[in-house]
Amino acid sequence: MLDLKNEKFAIPLVIFAGLLWSIGPYVVRHIDDPNLIPWQYLFARGIVIFVLLNVYLFFEEGKEFINNYKKIGISGVIGGVGLGFAMITFIWSITSTSVAITLLCLASMPFITALLGFLFLKEKISLNVWIAIFTATIGLSIIAFGSASFGSIIGLLFGLISAVGFSVFSVSLRWRKETPKFTTVAIAGLFCCIVSFFVIVNNDMNFFSSSKNEGLFAVHGTLVCMGLILYSIGSKTIPAAELTLLSLTEVIGGIFWVWIPILGINEIPSNTTIIGGFFIFMSITYYSLIIKTNKRFIGLN
Repeated sequence: MLDLKNEKFAIPLVIFAGLLWSIGPYVVRHIDDPNLIPWQYLFARGIVIFVLLNVYLFFEEGKEFINNYKKIGISGVIGGVGLGFAMITFIWSITSTSVAITLLCLASMPFITALLGFLFLKEKISLNVWIAIFTATIGLSIIAFGSASFGSIIGLLFGLISAVGFSVFSVSLRWRKETPKFTTVAIAGLFCCIVSFFVIVNNDMNFFSSSKNEGLFAVHGTLVCMGLILYSIGSKTIPAAELTLLSLTEVIGGIFWVWIPILGINEIPSNTTIIGGFFIFMSITYYSLIIKTNKRFIGLN
């Protein structure tokens, strides 16, 4: 059996989670008029995430998985709501600006998470991790310089809010080890579904879009769900700031999928975006080489 408390296993899991998330922008770019149906998108994706996670928990724990909702606690609620806000503002950001700008905002998560982890969990950030974060900062600054003219203020703002929401979720995973982690993610999906339901009803909108769009909503929800499961497992051995640093593979992959011409989008990044992405990749590689065994674990239940 694989040892989930081994950082050599946790690192590839979190990196792969980032790669799964990176396909999300590519999926969104294939949605017809995504800026006109954000709430339908969030409603459908929220249902998919909630259902898939509960099915997964049923096969893992049987009928006892229901008890997880009785012990979710304040940390689980805060983490679920934070992740829910991240999901909501992500779609608003990516439909308002370029993929590069949105993913650039999400790439700020290590710094936000580091601050939240230090303030609320008293987590220390090692010198080696600060070096990796500094290297990533260079890459982010280069990307920002090259992409600033393509983004809108609204898209940038929503992207930053999304990053904060995801950072709240990251820190909540390490708050109370008895908190049922997968149930926290399910609550995020339920939160998106409920908020979207009331917005749709209040504005007298249709709940469903075209069959093509609904299929893409489900695909994106499945990718998000799979990535979050892997990300949550990786949180057992990786501190919050470092955990988010590894998931920066989402930024590199996300820009690549919408760029490669054979996939049909051809959203060409600038030279500065490519150079900046290289620095981010180097920071991730460096971190993977210098990580030391973490003595703190979170029980994933």
